[in-house]
Amino acid sequence: MTPRLSVVVPFYGVGEYLGDCLESIARQAWTDFEAILVDDGSPDDSAVIAKDFCARDPRFRLIQQENAGPGPARDRGISEATGEYLAFVDGDDLVSRYGFAALVRTLDRTGSDFAGGNARRFNNSFGVRPSWLHKQPFARVRHATHVTEFPDLVLDRMLWNKIYRRSFWTENGYTFPPIRYEDYPVALKAHLDAVTVDTITQAVYYWRERESGESITQQKFQLGNIRDRVTSAGMVIDLVEDAVPVVRRRTHAHLAQIDVLTLMSAFGTVPAEEEQHLVELSRELLDRIDGDVLAATHRYDRIQHAALRAGDVDLLRRLAVFRNSGGLRGGARAVPRARRSRQLDYNYPGQGETVVPRRLYGLREQDLTLATSVREVVWVDGKLSVKGTAEIRHLETDRSSNLQIALVVDDTSHPLEVRRYAALDLHGDKSLVGFEVLLDREVLAHCTGAPAHFEVRMRSGRRDRKGMLGGQGPGSPGWAPGAWIDETNWIQPGPGKYGWFSLRRLTDPCRLTAVEHAADELVLHGRASFDEPELHLSRPVVGGEEEIPLEVDGHDFTARLPIRDILAAANHDDPFGQRTTRSFRVHGPDRQERVLLWTAGDSAVSRVMDDRVVTLTRSTGGYVNLHESPIRTTAAQAVAEGNQLVVRGSEGCDATFSWRRYLADSDDHLDVACRRTVSADGWSAVVDVESLIPVTAVKVSVDPLAALADWILFATSPDGAAHAVQCEPFLCSRLPLAITHGTHALAVRPHAGTLHVEVR
Repeated sequence: MTPRLSVVVPFYGVGEYLGDCLESIARQAWTDFEAILVDDGSPDDSAVIAKDFCARDPRFRLIQQENAGPGPARDRGISEATGEYLAFVDGDDLVSRYGFAALVRTLDRTGSDFAGGNARRFNNSFGVRPSWLHKQPFARVRHATHVTEFPDLVLDRMLWNKIYRRSFWTENGYTFPPIRYEDYPVALKAHLDAVTVDTITQAVYYWRERESGESITQQKFQLGNIRDRVTSAGMVIDLVEDAVPVVRRRTHAHLAQIDVLTLMSAFGTVPAEEEQHLVELSRELLDRIDGDVLAATHRYDRIQHAALRAGDVDLLRRLAVFRNSGGLRGGARAVPRARRSRQLDYNYPGQGETVVPRRLYGLREQDLTLATSVREVVWVDGKLSVKGTAEIRHLETDRSSNLQIALVVDDTSHPLEVRRYAALDLHGDKSLVGFEVLLDREVLAHCTGAPAHFEVRMRSGRRDRKGMLGGQGPGSPGWAPGAWIDETNWIQPGPGKYGWFSLRRLTDPCRLTAVEHAADELVLHGRASFDEPELHLSRPVVGGEEEIPLEVDGHDFTARLPIRDILAAANHDDPFGQRTTRSFRVHGPDRQERVLLWTAGDSAVSRVMDDRVVTLTRSTGGYVNLHESPIRTTAAQAVAEGNQLVVRGSEGCDATFSWRRYLADSDDHLDVACRRTVSADGWSAVVDVESLIPVTAVKVSVDPLAALADWILFATSPDGAAHAVQCEPFLCSRLPLAITHGTHALAVRPHAGTLHVEVR
C-alpha cells in the first residue's frame, strides 16, 4: 500500500547523530510514511547505522551513492518517493513526534500546496532554545496564506520544517543546485509558486547546534562555503527581481542582514591569500542588494560596506575581528570627534581615518538610549529586593548622574528609594550603574491584578532618558520567587508586556499548599478561591483537560495522582528532552477558572518509577507544573563553602561529575573532575573554585563582558554517556550565585535549563 508521506533523509558523516534522528522519525504519531535514507558517500559508519535501522523497520529503506552534496542527495531521494506528501529531514537533526501529523492534517483541511511549522535549536550543553530564524514566520497560525500577503515568509529559507504536496513539487519541477545553502532558492521559489501555504506555531523540527565546527553553518567562513553562499543568494535575488515590491525589498533586507553580514565577518578569519577573493565575492553580492535597503542597515554594517567598496582589506579585517569578538554587544563607547567638540563618534575601528566617510561614525542623540537590566530578585525580611543596572548607552556613568525609579500601578507612580552601587556596565567598566530598590508591604499593597511596572529615569549631564525596567537575566529574574504580603495577597514578580519586569498581586489565588508521597501516588493539598472546586489537568499536545477526582472540604481540597497513570498518559512532543509537561486549572461552579499557584515550599517533589521520573514543580510564572521525563541528573542546590563550589541533587547518584569547558569551534573540551559523595539525601559534586580559573586566562575577546571561561556541569553515567546536569526551577530562582576568588569573579547561573559557571 502506498504511504501518504515520503520522508527524504540525506546523510553524510553523521554517525554520531543518525540513530537518534531515525528513532525520532520512527516514533512519529503519523505512522503512514516511508523514510528514504540517502547515503551520500559517508566516510564513517553512518551507512551501517542506516542499514541496521532498515532491517528493523520496513518503513525505512536505504539508497547509496557517491558523494554529490546534500542537494543531489535530496533529489535522488525524491525520485524514489511514492507518497502523496514530501518531507525532508537532515541526518543530524530530530523531528517532533506530532510534527508530521499536524502538517498533514492542516494540508488535508485547507488544500494548500505546502505547510510549515516552527523550529527549535538544541545541543547537549545549552538544551533547547527557540530558533530565531523561524520566530517571525511562524508566530501565528495562518491557513491558506501567501508570501505576498505575509512577506515575513521570505525568512523561511529551510526545507526541513515543512511538508509539500508531491503534485505541487512535481508540477513545478524543483531540483536542488549542487551547492551548499541549496535550500533557500528552492524554498523561496516554492513560496512564490504556491497558490496558498499554511503556517503553524507548533515546533515540528529540532535543529541541532553542534559544539564542533563540522557542520556547514559553523564552517560558514571557509572560502568554498562563501562562494556557494554568494551563488545561492544570487539565485534568490533573481527569483524576486519581478516580485511585488514588498517581497523584493524584504528578501533583499534579509540577505543584507544574514548573507552580506556573514561575508563581512569572514574577513576576520580567512587567510591572507584568500582575502582578495573574498573582496571580489563580497562586492559581487553587495552590488546586487538594493541601495535603499543597504542605506537602512545598521551603522556598523554601512561602515563595513564602505570599507569594502574602498578595498581596504586591513580595515575590513579589523572591523570583522571587532564584530566577531563581541565588540558590538554593549555598543562602542562614544568619543568626542575633536577636542571640545560636542559631536560624538562611535569608537569603532577606522574612526578618525579617511577611508570611510566620517558621517558614518557619527553618533546621533537618538542612539543614546536608556539601557536597563534585572540581575537579581529576592525577598529579604518580607521586602522585595530588585537589583539591576541602568545607564545611557555609549556614555560613561559618573557620580554626577541621577537615577530615579518608580513603581507604576494603573498609571499612578510610586517613587522608590534607590541605592546605587558600582557594577559592570555595558563596556566592562565598573561604574555607578548598579542599583537596588526595596519594596515593603505598604508599597506592594498598591499592586493589582494587572501588571505593575518599574519606570526608570536617568539624567547624565544634559541628557535625560526614561523607560521601563526590562532585560531580565538568567536566574531569579527569569524565575522570580513570589511571596505572601498578608494572609490573602500574593505578589508574583516576572516578565510582563514587551518584556518589562512586572509585579502582579494575586488575591486569594487557587493554590497548591503541600505535596506528599503515599504508596505509588503523589498527594496534592490545596485551597481554591471558591466553593465546589474542580481540578483539571491539561492534556499534552492533543489539547483539552481531564478532571482529577477531589476530596473537598469547603475551599480546601486533596487530589491523588497515581504515578502509573501519569506515566501511561505521557505524550511528549520533544524528541530531545522527551519530556511531557502538564499544567493545572481549578474550575468553579459559576464558570470561574484559575491557574493553580505553587505555594508548597521551595523545592520540587519527584518520584521515580520504571526508569522515568514524575516531578511536581513551578513554572517561570510561579504556577504548578507536572513533568514526566526520563531520569535526569538534576541540581537542586548550589552553594559556596569556603573555597569550594558544592552542587547537590537527588536523581543520578551513580554518575560521576565534572565541570566541562568546550574549546572554541570544537567538540574538544577540558574537564575538571568533581569529588562526589553520596548519601541518603542524594549526591553532591564538590570542586575547588581555583581549578575553574584558567591558568593562562587571557581575554581574547573585545567584548568587555565576555567570560574568560564558561563551564557546564556534566554527569557521566556508568555506561559512559555524558549529559549536562539540569537546573531545577527552584534552584534557578535562587541564582545567580556570586563567588569572588582573588581578582576573579565567578557566577553560577542557569542557561536554557543547564547549570553554568562563568569566570571573569
